[in-house]
Amino acid sequence: MRNEKRAHVLRFLEKGLRFDGRKLHELREIKVDYGISKNAEGSVRVCFGNTEILAGVKMSVEKPYPDTPDDGNLIVGAELSPLSSPEFESGPPKSEAIELARVVDRGIRETKAIDTKKLCIDKGEKVWTSTIDLVTINADGNLIDSGALAAIAALRNTTLPHYDGQKVDYKKRTDTPLPIKKIPIAVTIYKIGPYFLVDPTNEEEDLVDARLTVTSSSGRISALQKGGDHPLTIEDVDRMVSLALEKAEELIKYL
Repeated sequence: MRNEKRAHVLRFLEKGLRFDGRKLHELREIKVDYGISKNAEGSVRVCFGNTEILAGVKMSVEKPYPDTPDDGNLIVGAELSPLSSPEFESGPPKSEAIELARVVDRGIRETKAIDTKKLCIDKGEKVWTSTIDLVTINADGNLIDSGALAAIAALRNTTLPHYDGQKVDYKKRTDTPLPIKKIPIAVTIYKIGPYFLVDPTNEEEDLVDARLTVTSSSGRISALQKGGDHPLTIEDVDRMVSLALEKAEELIKYL
């Protein structure tokens, strides 16, 4: 059945079309809604077509990591809710959720999106920790790109809670935003046979040979993540990176 479906999809791709009528390099309709949670310091809802994902940011005062005593901390977690797809099960995070969190985390870190020095309160003792939680509401493909966009959008929506030097008062919000220096945009290019496409649905993702996630900021690449069982040639990587940088310019407009 999978081989028959793959052959059918390839016939469409050969004509430059996909099942939902889009061209190979065409994104679905994208929506970004800010401030959806009253309890998070920053929050958004991001939709790529039928894919819907929430991102919330919680700020807390913690001890810094030993190797970065004057830098704020970053933690990213992802929950693939069973309510969002029959493919997801309850229980400990599965490999897909772990990969999603790691790719998003790495993109933010490697881009140096946050000026972590400005989150230091007391060197070696107290720093602000930014915890990003990603939760799927409806999963219909391309969770990496939608999750990454949701994460940076939520960070940009974040303001610090009141801190008196001893305790954080989450009921009092300040007007102090997170010190965001750069905007990382993740774009994943998928390869099916000889064809490259962006923003796939679940049906298309099931047939992917390989994928490459390119995280960039202002045209500068900060992170790459390969996925899929098939290898990529140097020519493949070159084409995928070029397409990802082109689509990043399109995605940043939604912020």
